[in-house]
Amino acid sequence: MHPIRFNHIATAAAALLATNLIAQDDLIKKISLNSADSTGFRFTQVLTTPGTPVEDQGSSGTCWSYCTGSFLESEMIKKGGPMVPLSKIYIARRSYEEKARSYVRMHGSLNYGDGGIAHDVVNMYAKYGIVPYEAFTGLNFGNEKNQSGEMQEVIKAMLDAIIKAPNKGTLTPVWPEAINAVLDTYLGKVPETFTYQGKSYTPQSFAKEVVKLDASDYVEFQSVTDVPYYSKATLMVPDNWALAQAWNIPVEEITTIMDNALRNGYSVSWGGDVSEPSFSWRNGVAFVTMTPAAELTKEEKASLFNGPQPEPVITAEMRQSAFDDYRTTDDHGMHITGIAKDQNGTEWYIVKNSWGTGNEYKGYLYMSKAYAAYKMTAFLVNKKGVPTPVLRKMGL
Repeated sequence: MHPIRFNHIATAAAALLATNLIAQDDLIKKISLNSADSTGFRFTQVLTTPGTPVEDQGSSGTCWSYCTGSFLESEMIKKGGPMVPLSKIYIARRSYEEKARSYVRMHGSLNYGDGGIAHDVVNMYAKYGIVPYEAFTGLNFGNEKNQSGEMQEVIKAMLDAIIKAPNKGTLTPVWPEAINAVLDTYLGKVPETFTYQGKSYTPQSFAKEVVKLDASDYVEFQSVTDVPYYSKATLMVPDNWALAQAWNIPVEEITTIMDNALRNGYSVSWGGDVSEPSFSWRNGVAFVTMTPAAELTKEEKASLFNGPQPEPVITAEMRQSAFDDYRTTDDHGMHITGIAKDQNGTEWYIVKNSWGTGNEYKGYLYMSKAYAAYKMTAFLVNKKGVPTPVLRKMGL
């Protein structure tokens, strides 16, 4: 997704991450989700999936890598594997290499920058393997958290110069080396081998022997009205630089699939829009107002977070209209890890963000099911978490 428009709160020192991992359900208990917060919402946990602590993506647009990397960490634990902090910047870097090649191949007619989508993480994992955080932090110039703006400006300028093909209309064969040199300078060189818990690995062998996830287990969904349902089509958002396809489903299936996955112990990597005034990172809630956002009065906006309020039924027409006129864009990616109920008994999703721990719920937030369905651009889940009737309609 795009670079974040909010101030990020730094988490504890990254070096402590590997030794500070605790089960996500224990973490949720520690941050008192079962008590009233300062805004009048009261949430009680219904269920949660195991996972790793909240991280901070810093001043970078790598939410897609952080949320889906967190998702893969939960997948490892779900399969009975170890709790390992994976390097989200390793995946991002591999994506930048691939994206640069696609940008040049398309003569610059492609989005380039930090942004990406959940499928990029799975695709890079399948092609390049993965490494633990300690083997590749991406912090290479004294920075304590990610800082990618300058690096991406430099790379974009280089790519735009390269596609002009100044050498008599032909490209040199060495331009990828120049891009990689910049990535090495800002992020560090990718290790060919590394030692983890006393054993030597390559990124590929670490993926095979430690992570042990099958990239073919994951499916990505969208919901639009201009594509037949239960078929695959290109996800039409700017950050889909890979031109990947996603399964198209009716709006009613969005939360059906998410609920089924969560109730069977599988979490969800969610991508969507966070620009609504009823999305509040500070207050830790996101929901849909009965009155359209553009029509809310100043007084109504001031009272948004006094407690739960009625929400509209989300229709396909509502989703498509918001998508077509840019009210819904691919702003951000987050990791849906569980379900909670508010004081009225209404179910919400528990969502792990990657902006540090400085909000009401120590890095988590609560997203209403209406918001998750309305503002979703794409989500990714283990196909074992998809209801059997839906899989049959997809021919899987």
